[in-house]
Amino acid sequence: VQLQASGGGLVQPGGSLRLSCAASGSTLENYAIGWFRQAPGQERQGISCYTNRDKTTRYSDSVKGRFTISIDNAKNTVYLQLDNLKPEDTAVYYCGTYLTYYSGNCRLTEQIYDYWGQGTQVTVSS
Repeated sequence: VQLQASGGGLVQPGGSLRLSCAASGSTLENYAIGWFRQAPGQERQGISCYTNRDKTTRYSDSVKGRFTISIDNAKNTVYLQLDNLKPEDTAVYYCGTYLTYYSGNCRLTEQIYDYWGQGTQVTVSS
């Protein structure tokens, strides 16, 4: 599975962006898809995931209520809508995916992800 992340940019506090993660090489039907971010000097943090098998979502406390993950299976693309952005959201955002073998919620544990996109920079600044 190859992943291509895009949609990052510079935005003012309170603004919005929509990130895209386009997958190729396989459909995402049996995969969980996650979004992670890494700020300078910090470890990569899982912020949201979606499991296509159960159609369930998960969010970290830091983005809950502001970010929304969704999928367009026809386009094999996962989106992350970022609303009410804050300066502390500044980071490189990555999408990743892993194969799911049974029902259950997705996980935001970096080590279980098998495939990663290249990252897209989000900068929130006035």
